[in-house]
Amino acid sequence: MKESEQPKENPLTWDLDQPWTSFLQPAARLCLDTLDFSDLWDEEDSTEDEGTTSTNESSTFLQAPPLHWREMQTLAPLPRMTRFGTQTIWAGLEPVDLDTNRLEFLFESKGSSTCFKMASGRQKQPSVSVLGMKRSNIITIALSSLPPPRLLPPAIYSMDSSVLDREDVQRLQALIPTEEELTLVRDAKAQNPHCPLAQAELCLLTLGEISHLSSRLQLWAFALDYDSLEREIAEPLFHLKLAMEQLAGSQTFRCILATVLAIGNVLNGCKARGFELSYLSKLSQVRDTHSRQPLLHHVCVLLLQLYPQSSDLYSDTSAVTKAGKCDFSLVQSNLSQLEAMCKASWEQLKVLDKAEEKSSLRQQLPKMLKECEEKLKVLRAVHRRVINRFHSFLLFLGYSRAMVRDTKAEDFCKTISNFSLEFRSTRQGLLLQRERERERERPRSGAENQSPRTPGGRRRGQPEPTQVPHSKTISIHECFSVLSSWFFLLEVQVLMELTSLSHWNWQARLPISEAYIRKGGVSSVQSEAGMRQGAGLL
Repeated sequence: MKESEQPKENPLTWDLDQPWTSFLQPAARLCLDTLDFSDLWDEEDSTEDEGTTSTNESSTFLQAPPLHWREMQTLAPLPRMTRFGTQTIWAGLEPVDLDTNRLEFLFESKGSSTCFKMASGRQKQPSVSVLGMKRSNIITIALSSLPPPRLLPPAIYSMDSSVLDREDVQRLQALIPTEEELTLVRDAKAQNPHCPLAQAELCLLTLGEISHLSSRLQLWAFALDYDSLEREIAEPLFHLKLAMEQLAGSQTFRCILATVLAIGNVLNGCKARGFELSYLSKLSQVRDTHSRQPLLHHVCVLLLQLYPQSSDLYSDTSAVTKAGKCDFSLVQSNLSQLEAMCKASWEQLKVLDKAEEKSSLRQQLPKMLKECEEKLKVLRAVHRRVINRFHSFLLFLGYSRAMVRDTKAEDFCKTISNFSLEFRSTRQGLLLQRERERERERPRSGAENQSPRTPGGRRRGQPEPTQVPHSKTISIHECFSVLSSWFFLLEVQVLMELTSLSHWNWQARLPISEAYIRKGGVSSVQSEAGMRQGAGLL
């Protein structure tokens, strides 16, 4: 069982002698995220050249064919079974019955040489261009991203988003022709009826034939832009609402305010009830006079000591950071602009309703505009209530009514967001410093806890100290007697040197006395008396 599971643990066994193609195994299921390619067959991995259908191109072209195509004289069967079958698409077509006489009449060749000469002459004639170079280039560049001009009128009349998207409508708004341009193009066309118009002039003439083009494009643009315009207004208001909830419910934010207030009252020698939150941005600028650490550093130290369960504040107030990046004055202007656009769309719809009595948009557009109007009512109420709640939140923070009027929501949120970011970085630095100090103290505490008798308290290779048996231990009285004897002998030797006596007599006596004392045969008092008796021989 283990041998069968071993290849699963190491699916790739690299052998440099094997070719690269041997490592490329087919995938079990062909899926890339949400794109499912599992219906592709394994046979489609083959790299055989399937374009081997022989086409005798030299024999298929006629001298003057009506249709300039490449004929396929022979259709070879497909080399293998594919998802599309075993034969080409031409082999499965059913024959079509045609009225050949009518076709011959419609496409009868009348003076082919003369027609060819006229056609070649027309190709040599230059196109009519009456627009300026700059305007013509702008139109030509815009047309490169648009459908052909002949497909524009039906798409604009029906407001078909499958043909023209929002960017295409914006391009068409820049191409709306003026009356002067239309007059120039029409006059040029009347003066040269047989000459084709240039691409830019033809586009302007095509667009000029659409009635109420500007109103149609503006109404269509409003219908396409409403969702994005509504999102630009609703998202900042939602971030501001969520930011107030996060700050009001954050215990860390309350602990910070309490700590800063306590420090400020001590330093200022007062009993303030609160402070304006804009001062939070200055905590990193005020430094103490001894260690030159910022006041924010001391606030973090106190918070870690007094409130160890506090957070870094920044991760708890993500909506404050998002609200600080919004411009709520722009939100107000966007709301006013959206109301004006909705009102203008109603006027444009009335104009189109009078011009086209049987239009398919008479039922769709009014319904869409009514939905937009209902959403606008909701947006107005949301904007008004969120701003009022923000003013109430400032009053909750102790701001006066005059301060509330002068405080902008984006400035307030940006101040809190910047402070929370500085607070998080300072707090992380303190935690990292404490962790390093703990790592330094661990080896010291481990060395102190290890005793000399434990294996960790001795060096490697150091022998254990030998212990004296209990039966041979020396008493304190005996040690004292031996020491006193030695001191007495030292005193006698000094006296001998002073009296210049013969040295041979004492060399014989001293070893005997020393050995006798070591045996413990005499006490310290007896040895001392004997030595004094020997000194009496002097």
